[in-house]
Amino acid sequence: MKELIRNSLEARKFAYCPYSKFRVGAALLTHDGTVFTGCNVENACFNLGICAERTAISKAVSEGYRDFKAIAIASSVLTGMCICPNLTVPMWR
Repeated sequence: MKELIRNSLEARKFAYCPYSKFRVGAALLTHDGTVFTGCNVENACFNLGICAERTAISKAVSEGYRDFKAIAIASSVLTGMCICPNLTVPMWR
């Protein structure tokens, strides 16, 4: 789990967040041990941005993975961060 957290912290460095300055990184662990990372990517049209969790999941799914074991999420704030609300349903399907 510590390695997964380290991966999410590393992914956070690549966040593209010129508007909010809110950096987020995610590391997704598959059941076979493969790790996919992602970061948030903002867009001038705010609703077209993508969260770090969705980036990691999209990368995994695009490579044929569908069975996930854990996800670690790292943000640039110390308190008050929660999983992206747009993912609560898709993550459980």
